[in-house]
Amino acid sequence: MSVTRFIFDHAADGTPVEGVTLTSPAGVSATLIAHGARLVRLLAPDRAGTLADLVLGFDRLSDYLESGAYFGATCGRYGNRIGGAAFTLNGVRHALSVNEPPNHLHGGADGFDRRLWAMAVEEAENAVTFTLRSPDGDQGYPGELLAETRYRLTAEGTLDIRMTATTDAPTMVNLVHHSYWNLAGHAAGDVRDHRLTVPGGAITPVDDGLIPTGARLPVNGTPFDLRGGPLLADALDALGGTVGGGAVGFDHNWCLDGGTGELRPVARLDHPPTGRRLELLSDQPGLQVYTGGYLNATIIGKDGQPYRPFAGIALETQRFPNSPNITDFPSARLDPGRRYEHRMELRVTAGA
Repeated sequence: MSVTRFIFDHAADGTPVEGVTLTSPAGVSATLIAHGARLVRLLAPDRAGTLADLVLGFDRLSDYLESGAYFGATCGRYGNRIGGAAFTLNGVRHALSVNEPPNHLHGGADGFDRRLWAMAVEEAENAVTFTLRSPDGDQGYPGELLAETRYRLTAEGTLDIRMTATTDAPTMVNLVHHSYWNLAGHAAGDVRDHRLTVPGGAITPVDDGLIPTGARLPVNGTPFDLRGGPLLADALDALGGTVGGGAVGFDHNWCLDGGTGELRPVARLDHPPTGRRLELLSDQPGLQVYTGGYLNATIIGKDGQPYRPFAGIALETQRFPNSPNITDFPSARLDPGRRYEHRMELRVTAGA
């Protein structure tokens, strides 16, 4: 177990952006930076012991600032979409930043992914905690929010992510981790040769703006039934070219089995050619599966690699999109004296 601190880059005003690499005896290492409380690199061996970097990202801070892909970031104050960029809380309508007209996406034009978080390293725990204070009115949200994202890498190579928040006034919170995964390596091409398993019996269907309608659609007999771990190529081909407002591939929320607050398996991603497997556990009620259909070759990532459509898959555990406006969805409300909690575990292993 080891912890290495470094300077990743500098902001435009010269402020250093710190980073840290956590290493485990299992051969897994995770590199995090303070900008966006972000995972920028995750190295893990395949069945032959060959290491590869499994997450999409950039080599420079300026590329993260110019991109709208949210690679590896902690998204907030509300990850995913809020329809009409507004919600009503205690009878008061709150207008939010509009950054996907006419809607609000991943916390707005200046969301948490674009902020420099404070960083505190815990060498004894092989962990790092990022802290951000969001003032009352930030991107239209009421209440001052204190948010934390803590990453800990265990000796077995599991990346434990815990996102928490407190507020001084009623508000809405949905912190989301937004890494894109390619178990063949970030520069290996697309993820169509992966298998994805999601133990969810329904999705929340969307309108043309990718905003949930409020319904829950059973997955039985549809391309959204991922319970058997289909090959992504087959699932994407069955889905067809467009869904909702022209989304290419999956960009939908699954209603997960099990109860909110209970840490349980919510997804498994397998890459048979290398033997790598990613197991995702979470305590959240929903999972956004986004297969990267909007990526394109103009996005030049780490090592000069162009990230074409389906270059990576994002698995975002969450409250449901647009929950602040749909009373039947799990509540995203946070009140003073309460603590928002969101836990994920990412386990990367390699089979025989």
